[in-house]
Amino acid sequence: MDTKAAGYRRKVNTINRVITALQRAGLAFGPMELLTVPGRRSGEPRTFPLAVLKVQGEQYLIQAFPKAAWVANVRAAGAGTLSRGRRSRRVRFVELPVGERGPVLREVVAGGPASVGKRYVTTGLAESPTPDGVAAAAAAGRIAVFRVEPA
Repeated sequence: MDTKAAGYRRKVNTINRVITALQRAGLAFGPMELLTVPGRRSGEPRTFPLAVLKVQGEQYLIQAFPKAAWVANVRAAGAGTLSRGRRSRRVRFVELPVGERGPVLREVVAGGPASVGKRYVTTGLAESPTPDGVAAAAAAGRIAVFRVEPA
C-alpha cells in the first residue's frame, strides 16, 4: 500500500473507532452497521463498522480496502451479526461471483458522491473512479461483494 493509501487507512481506522463507540452507545446514523463475525484464526468475535448498502432492493457489504480483515473473516464464517444502534440481527453472507459484481459496483458508485469512486482508486482497488471503472472486470475481481441474507 502506498503512502497516500496508508494515510487514508489510518484516518479511516480512527473514524471507525468513533463510529463503533457511537453505535454501541445506541446512536445509529447513515448506512453504518456493526458487523460481528468470528475471527478466522482465533474464533473470537471481531467487530467492524461497515456501510450496508441497498442496491435494487438487496443489501450488500462491499470491500473498500485491500486485505480487509473483515472480508477474510466473512468468507471463513459465512454468517454473523449486523447491529444498528441497539438492534441486531443474525445474517448470512453470499459472496457474488466476479461476473455478478459489476452491476452492483456500478450502481453504488453512480448513486453515491464522487468520493465513493475515488476511494477505490486511492486504495488501489480500481484504476478509475467512474462507475464503469470500478465495475470493470479487473476492479471487480479485487473488490469483494457480499449479499446480506437473513440467517
